Amino acid sequence: MADTILLVDDEEGIRNVLGISLKDLGYDVLTAKDGEEALRLFQEFKPPIVLTDIKMPGMDGIDLLRSIKAERPDTEVIMITGHGDMDLAIGSLKSRATDFVTKPVNVDMLEVALQRANERLAMRATIRAYTQDLEKLVQEQAAKLVNSERLAAIGQVIEGLPSAMKGIVETLDDDIKFFNEMPCFVAIHNRDLEIVSTNQLYRERLGDKGGIRSWEIYILDNEGDLDCPASRTFKTGTGQRSREIVKDIEGKEIPVIVHTAPIRNREQEVNLVLEISVDITEVKRLQAELRVTQHKYQQLFNEAPCYISVQDKDLRLAETNRRFKEDFGDDIGSFCYEIYKHRTEPCSDCPVEKTFTEGKSQTYETVVTSKNGEQNNVLIWTAPINDANGEIAQVMEMSTNITQIRKLQDHLSSLGLLIGSISHGLKGLLTALDGGMYRVDAGFAKENQDQIKEGWEVVRLMVSRIRNLVINLLYYAKERDLEWVKVDALSFAGEVAFAAKQKIQDNDIEFFCDFDTSAGEFEIDTGVVHSALINIMENAVDACLEDKTNIKHKIIFSLKQDEKNIIFEVNDNGLGMDQETRENIFTLFFSSKGNKGTGLGLFISNQIIQQHGGSIKVDSTLGQGSSFKISMPKVLPETAKIANKEHQAVRLRAV
Repeated sequence: MADTILLVDDEEGIRNVLGISLKDLGYDVLTAKDGEEALRLFQEFKPPIVLTDIKMPGMDGIDLLRSIKAERPDTEVIMITGHGDMDLAIGSLKSRATDFVTKPVNVDMLEVALQRANERLAMRATIRAYTQDLEKLVQEQAAKLVNSERLAAIGQVIEGLPSAMKGIVETLDDDIKFFNEMPCFVAIHNRDLEIVSTNQLYRERLGDKGGIRSWEIYILDNEGDLDCPASRTFKTGTGQRSREIVKDIEGKEIPVIVHTAPIRNREQEVNLVLEISVDITEVKRLQAELRVTQHKYQQLFNEAPCYISVQDKDLRLAETNRRFKEDFGDDIGSFCYEIYKHRTEPCSDCPVEKTFTEGKSQTYETVVTSKNGEQNNVLIWTAPINDANGEIAQVMEMSTNITQIRKLQDHLSSLGLLIGSISHGLKGLLTALDGGMYRVDAGFAKENQDQIKEGWEVVRLMVSRIRNLVINLLYYAKERDLEWVKVDALSFAGEVAFAAKQKIQDNDIEFFCDFDTSAGEFEIDTGVVHSALINIMENAVDACLEDKTNIKHKIIFSLKQDEKNIIFEVNDNGLGMDQETRENIFTLFFSSKGNKGTGLGLFISNQIIQQHGGSIKVDSTLGQGSSFKISMPKVLPETAKIANKEHQAVRLRAV
């Protein structure tokens, strides 16, 4: 396909719309608002295809067409015309325009016209190479004939034409049958512009034209025009290439590509012209059928309402459809797991690898990240693509974005699992609470202060855990209004550290606190922020427990401040996270713990911090631990306060 196309139209809207369509078809587009600007761009960049409006102020499309053809005759020019300008469109064809399309421009018709132009360019390049070889052969053989006494004069050449033609091709074949068996029309013209000899196919299809004038075999633009490929060859002394139309014996028009080569005498004068014409009727029909088929499949591929990619055995992207390019980028040759997951190695349960191994279609559901950082749930289906030997050469992967469906479905289906899990959890907490109450009662009965204190600590711990569980449920079900107060940051950090310390130390993990004693006050809902920080601390504990190295694990809880914010940091030297986990860690129901986690804790923590106008930043490397930085404004944003005041007003009116 031609790489560059020049689009010319005095209407900016048409240039913009057609420019987008042409870029979708794979072209680099140059645009011009009039003929003068177009001619300058054409002379500078020499695009192989020009698409121009006919009616424009100043230099119109017809004048531009003639100027382009005068400079570069091989340039393909497609005209854009209105329905009332058909005479001008037909006239442009006489000036050797490739084709024309009518306004409003139908993209399918434009694509057909562009494909026709590309075919002409490709055919011309092929014939050019063939003709150059043929010219060289003819010149070599003509030199031999010039040295022969048999070409003493033109008359002798004509009278001895069979012998001469045999001499031209003696190195290619044993006799003149080579010319007769050529699958194209071959003719010899003399300086009087008369056809002196033709091959068998020429005579069968076009008739016996021996002796007629060279231009009479063509359907010319202007009646009486004596210009033809043979006459141009005699005038210039060089081979000519052009697209012409001839008539067969039955009067049917045949489109042909004509190539000529001069044959010189000993004085280097052109005495004969060899003309070879190729019938492109069948080629055009087959190409048209192929274009229609390719267009249908390409359109189906691009317009399918899902992401489609074709991958090789190395999991590199060989082809992607339009929707894939829009959401993930046009990175042909990249690894799929780099584009989809931002991973450095293939997924452990990759469906494409399974398809290559087992030769069967696979289905798979996962979370992918778009080029804009959006996480989407996708349902993947794969299918093998076999080569001519029946071997799997590539695998096609189709991925449907089911994010919204999955959110609703997960929300509903997880409720049942969550309720069951909460029931068991509450049962265990209540059992422990009963045990603590029993110790308190027993301590009172025995007046044993140590037993009372021990039982009360159990009761306090269980009440705290039940409270956190209920708060998580409230945030999962519906975001609640904040009950905010001014709190001393240092005291609050101490309470969080005290609540988390026991579980951390029970798991043989070192726990360090680093608090800025001058942190001052900030405005928060103490209960929910306490739960959010505990969730993050428990995540750090789990990360340390999952790390099976022999290092001594530790967690550092820090309190800092800047001018406007109170900053908490939770650092651990546990398992750490890869990029995929970092990007999805605050996604609802995402859990890196498998069936050991609900995927609620960090999601709810993030929601709590955001509701306070704060943010959580995560820095983590797989195998090197994680750092959670929680920044919260010292003064609660007015939006959160207004929501709380409205909630209180509703309650007062109800009273």
